[in-house]
Amino acid sequence: MTARGLIIAAPRSGSGKTTLTLGVVAALRRRGIRVRAVKSGPDYIDPAFHAAASGRPGLNLDSFAMSPELVDALAGEAAEDADLVVIEASMGLFDGISGTPGRSGAAADIAARLGLPVVLALDVSGQSQSAAAVVRGFAAHDPAVRVAGVVLNKVASPRHRAQASEAIAALGIPVLGSLPRETAMTLPERHLGLVQAQEHPALTAHLAALADFVEAHVDLDGLIALGAPMGIVPASAIAVPPPGQRIALAQDAAFSFTYEHVLAGWRRAGAEIAFFSPLADEAPPERCDACWLPGGYPELHGGQLANAARFRTGMIEFARTRPVHGECGGYMVLGRTLEDGDGVTHEMLALLKHCTSFARRKLNLGYRRASLLEASSLGPAGARLRGHEFHYATVTERGDDPPLVALADGQDKEMGPAGSRNGHISGAFFHVIAME
Repeated sequence: MTARGLIIAAPRSGSGKTTLTLGVVAALRRRGIRVRAVKSGPDYIDPAFHAAASGRPGLNLDSFAMSPELVDALAGEAAEDADLVVIEASMGLFDGISGTPGRSGAAADIAARLGLPVVLALDVSGQSQSAAAVVRGFAAHDPAVRVAGVVLNKVASPRHRAQASEAIAALGIPVLGSLPRETAMTLPERHLGLVQAQEHPALTAHLAALADFVEAHVDLDGLIALGAPMGIVPASAIAVPPPGQRIALAQDAAFSFTYEHVLAGWRRAGAEIAFFSPLADEAPPERCDACWLPGGYPELHGGQLANAARFRTGMIEFARTRPVHGECGGYMVLGRTLEDGDGVTHEMLALLKHCTSFARRKLNLGYRRASLLEASSLGPAGARLRGHEFHYATVTERGDDPPLVALADGQDKEMGPAGSRNGHISGAFFHVIAME
C-alpha cells in the first residue's frame, strides 16, 4: 500500500486538534493500520504522545526552520514505513511568521508543499450555522491549501450537531464526525504545555479511552479515504551534524526535549547515541566523546540534580577533555546555580558561569536564527542555524563567559549575543532544529 497523508488542523489553538489526532492514531493502530504521527512546527511534547499512540517514533516538520528539501526528505521517510501519515498542526492552520512565502512555519505551508488535504477540527461551542462561515473562509483563504473535511468539537446536543453539520455540508465539504463536550478526554498541562507523556499517570488507558471516543464519533473510514498519496524522496536527511562519534545524551523527566529528526540524522551519519539519566544519578558513559544535555524541566528537579553526586562528578570529569553542550534546560544545569519556582537556589555544575532563575519568570517564545561566534558542538564558527526558544527562566547573572551565538528572531531582527561558551563547553536557551 502506498502511504497516504493528511493534516489535522484548526482555526486556533485549543480547538481539540491533539485530542482528535491522538484518538484517530490510537484507533487506527488498533485496527492494524500502520500510522506515523507528525507534528507541524516546533514542539517536543506532542510528538511523545504521538509516539505512544502510534507505536512509532514521533517526528516534526517545520517549514521555517527546515529547508523545503529537508521537509520533503523527512516526509518521505515517514511515508516509507506507514500506511497513513497524520500531521497535527500547531496553533491555527495559517498561523506563522511573515517573510519568505512557504517558510512561515504554518501548517498551511506543509499542506501546500506536500499536497496534503486538511481536516479541520472545529470548536463549535457558542455557534451553530455560523460554523459554516468559518469553514468557508478557511477553504477559500489559500487556493494551494485544500480543506477536505471537518470534525466538529464540543457539540452540545444532537440539534446543535445537525444545525452546524447541515450548514457545512451545503459547502460541499463533508463533516466526518462530531465530538461531544467531554472534559475527561483532556490531557493535564503545565507551564510549557501538556505534561510529558512519560509522566502521565495512566497514559495507556487514556489513549485507549481516546480511541474509543473517536471511534464512536468520527467516520474513520471516510477520514482515511481523504488521504492523498505521499511521495518517497530518496534523500539523506541530516539536519544537524553529530557533535561526536559516540554521544552521551541525557534523557529522563528533567531532560527530554530532543527532536527525533536530529537524533535520526546523527545515527544516519554513523554516530552512536548512549542515553543516561541524571535524575537516576548516572554519569555520561566514559566511552563517549561528546555529551549533550537537552532541554526539559530541570526547574522541577533542582534539589535532586544538586544532590546527584555521581552525575555531577562524572560531568565535571567528562568536560575536562570532551565537548559538552546544553540546550535550554541543559544550559541552566551547566551554569552555577538554578533558582526554582519556590525561590530555592540549587547548586548546578558550574561548567559555565551564569546563574538562572525560574522564580523570576519572563516568557521567551519564537523562532530564532543563530550564527555561531566560535566553533562548538553545534558546528564551526560562522555556521548558521535555525530553531526556536520557549522558556520562562531568566539569566540572573551572566558571568564572564563569552557568548555562543549571535541571535536573530524569525524575521531576522537582531537580538544580540546569547548563550555561553568556555573552551569546548557550550550552551544556550536556543533549540536547534536544522542548519541553514
